[in-house]
Amino acid sequence: MMSCPFKPKWERRKEARPQELLAAALNLFVERGFAATRLDDVAKAAGVSKGTLYLYFSSKEDLFKAVVRENIVPLLGEAEGMITAFEGNTESLFRELTLSWWRNAGETKLSGLPKLMMGEAGNFPELARFYQDEVIARGEALLATVLARGMQRGEIRNIDLEIDTRLLIAPVIMMMMWKHSSCVCQIEPEKLNVYLEHYIQMAWNSLLIR
Repeated sequence: MMSCPFKPKWERRKEARPQELLAAALNLFVERGFAATRLDDVAKAAGVSKGTLYLYFSSKEDLFKAVVRENIVPLLGEAEGMITAFEGNTESLFRELTLSWWRNAGETKLSGLPKLMMGEAGNFPELARFYQDEVIARGEALLATVLARGMQRGEIRNIDLEIDTRLLIAPVIMMMMWKHSSCVCQIEPEKLNVYLEHYIQMAWNSLLIR
């Protein structure tokens, strides 16, 4: 007897549940913040019971960490791979990394996480440490690698990697926060890509050897 190549509908649904829960959680975390998001609402948005949610995630903190690890951490891994394999000049690498990050994070729901962390880090210090270790520190390290590459190749001047890396990251984070701010430093969404192009030009020009 030939085996059916398709899994029963109930089995496919079971396998999809963690991703559906993570997608629902990301939406609610961005819209409401961490404190105001209830697990009941996440389960309802994903179309499952709260008991089903607990089969996959032990707490709201565990769910938030999974959202970050499933959505942001892989993007950082891709960026690290790009840096290792890139053969062109460092300006092109910096541009491609910045544009890629914006496409995959800045233009998606993930852009709401920096604002969430800024607003709630004081009330949830353990989550803040987690985000610092798994996202911020790793992002700073990969950009520092790019800048060190530029210095070694004589493409940019000698800079302070720790300070200048953070200065270069800050405007991109601010742009992500602008998307989720109401009438506070708000820029029309259709103009964000224009701002990004200007940022890339100004940032790189500031690094060049005079």
